[in-house]
Amino acid sequence: MEAAVQASAVASKRVVFVGGLAEAANVSLLRAAMIPFGPIASVDMPMDYVEGKHRGFGFVEYEDAEDAEEAVFNMDGGELLGKTLKVSLAQANQLHKLSDGKTEAIWKSDEWFQKNVAGIDQDTEFSKNQEDAKALLGI
Repeated sequence: MEAAVQASAVASKRVVFVGGLAEAANVSLLRAAMIPFGPIASVDMPMDYVEGKHRGFGFVEYEDAEDAEEAVFNMDGGELLGKTLKVSLAQANQLHKLSDGKTEAIWKSDEWFQKNVAGIDQDTEFSKNQEDAKALLGI
């Protein structure tokens, strides 16, 4: 979801936060669990790309706010794959979990990829290169 769309969806109370998801859960399962309450516009499950799995929560955007409220009423405290769910209307600060509060794509910058996926820290890498250069020059 784009930042402006996220903000308007949250303001209209159509986005539901679903926490406590089991490791085996996926977007299809979350959609299937939440669709009985109304038509769904989108489902997002933020990934931990270092671990290669989702982060244990997701967001479901309904087409109507009434459907989102119905999902919260029926699913909060419910069980999915043996785990108790925490379901509530999403707040703007929860949606920042998707992008760490930034409004542009996190992969737009090589720094994020190198630090979070490749495990390379720019500052550490620079210091290491400086040390190698000094060793070669005998400084």
